[in-house]
Amino acid sequence: MSQATFTTSLTIGELEANYALYCKAMRILVLEEKTIHQIRRSVCWHRLECLHQSLPRQYKNPEHLYFLLQRDSNS
Repeated sequence: MSQATFTTSLTIGELEANYALYCKAMRILVLEEKTIHQIRRSVCWHRLECLHQSLPRQYKNPEHLYFLLQRDSNS
């Protein structure tokens, strides 16, 4: 499998503006029962990770979000 590549880099403002979209994409992947390994290769994971690395106090690690979404989908 190939790694996701990006032709344009997004600004932090653009990433923040689409945060809800990345969370929704992650929720869909969790509901589709994708493994964490598969989700780690997704664009939404990389964008959430970028936000977390840039603004760690505002945005949680995507792994934390993954486990929260997985817990919610199991209940």
